[in-house]
Amino acid sequence: MSPVKQPLPEVTEIPKVIRPYGDQTGDGMVQVSFTLPMPGGKRAEGAALQLAGKMGIEPAIVVHSKPIGDGFTFFVVYGSVKHLVEPGLVEVVEREFPLLSGKEINTAIKRHLRRKLVVVGACIGTDAHTVGIDAILNIKGFAGEKGLEYHREIKVVNLGAQVLVPDLVERARAEKADAVLVSQVVTQRDAHIHNTTAMSAAFREAFPAGKVPHLVVGGPRFEEGSAGSLGVDRIFGRGTTPGEVASYLVHALVAPRATAHQTKGA
Repeated sequence: MSPVKQPLPEVTEIPKVIRPYGDQTGDGMVQVSFTLPMPGGKRAEGAALQLAGKMGIEPAIVVHSKPIGDGFTFFVVYGSVKHLVEPGLVEVVEREFPLLSGKEINTAIKRHLRRKLVVVGACIGTDAHTVGIDAILNIKGFAGEKGLEYHREIKVVNLGAQVLVPDLVERARAEKADAVLVSQVVTQRDAHIHNTTAMSAAFREAFPAGKVPHLVVGGPRFEEGSAGSLGVDRIFGRGTTPGEVASYLVHALVAPRATAHQTKGA
């Protein structure tokens, strides 16, 4: 018997202009949450609705409110917005490198770098959230993918949490790191921004021009495309997998050597 051919899935076209969906298509309904520095009560709910109106949510209703401390109330507000979204104008950062298998990663490093790729990782400042950096570096990995330690051609030095920037710079120098991976989860008062800019400045001050390790930062609150303004080479957001990071390091640090060798040979 010949195999039954399955129909190809239909490609859904996204309209040029869309509105949020709540109860019915195009009704513009959205739900937002926030905290106001006010004790709970009618006045606080009125203030929440006033804020919603200034945000363009009208009419709006408070569907949930709860005191969360002395003089603070948490709100969930539901209502309609009149704003339209134009998907065609949305700009995203596309991945510019291929995803490689573990074998391809090891082969590329061994053939073109001719030594192990050295990666130093840490959470800097007061950040003690190591789940993200461990998911990328540790052998157990994340989302079914092994971490960078799994690759025999990558040497990983995981410094853990709350590492001072001078200590990170010194260890990167001692290990002759090719890349430094920093995770930043704590974002209160833009701590992740301040820590990252201070870290990048410290590396550029400590290393000669052209000798600075490849600086990679990851965390859930970094904006795509902000690497240049923060002084780093790459930013990874939430959902990044170890394989994606390893493939990027090959793309950034190994592939240019391969191209140089091919050009020299020609």
